[in-house]
Amino acid sequence: MVGGNAVVLDDPVGASLRGHHAHLARGRGGAVSYLPGVATFSAVPAEAGSAEWADMARLLGPGGFADMFTCPSIPPPHWEPVFVLEGRQMVWAGAGSRVPSQAEARTGMVELGPGDVPEMLDLAGRTQPGPFWARTVELGTYLGIRDNGTLVAMAGERLRPPGWTEISAVCTAPEARGRGYAARLVGALAARIVSRDERPFLHAADTNTGAIALYERLGFETRKPVTFRGFRTPVSS
Repeated sequence: MVGGNAVVLDDPVGASLRGHHAHLARGRGGAVSYLPGVATFSAVPAEAGSAEWADMARLLGPGGFADMFTCPSIPPPHWEPVFVLEGRQMVWAGAGSRVPSQAEARTGMVELGPGDVPEMLDLAGRTQPGPFWARTVELGTYLGIRDNGTLVAMAGERLRPPGWTEISAVCTAPEARGRGYAARLVGALAARIVSRDERPFLHAADTNTGAIALYERLGFETRKPVTFRGFRTPVSS
């Protein structure tokens, strides 16, 4: 089976920042985070203590936003909670699921790059697929579908823990829904990931039942429930 040890998926942000995405990382002591404009995801060890949380506070600065994603550790009480969202981590089921060839899957798609960022930000802003910033496109390959020249759907690669690649930012403009674009994009990215002998995975909010049903049809299965949390660092000590 393609893909690596699933244990790294327990800390996908930290594993990415200390590995494939090290060039997009900033760190201090036991804390690590993506560079501004790339992502707000941050990580500390699962058993983080006061020293690691102090490292994170210094790394992000007073009032900085820490999207702790699936991190099980909770910061000290004087950190400001921003959001809590229940969700799930899903992994591609493996050899029993058919992944189309790259040529088959990418028919009618375009690879998106820095020049497409304004359109990508606009589409993400209208559809809210999750955090998407001006430099998020640097995390991996992003594919899109255009209708009469207008970007109406996209999806891309985000976290890259060893042996795995996360599929994210799956979104379709309201006027273009019902055409199967999301399934085609996810299939194309899965084919690309599998061709590298890696395994696709993704995350979804529990409330996004339509997306979860789509991912299950495409061969993904739930690995575990996760809680997404965001906090602001203390403004003063």
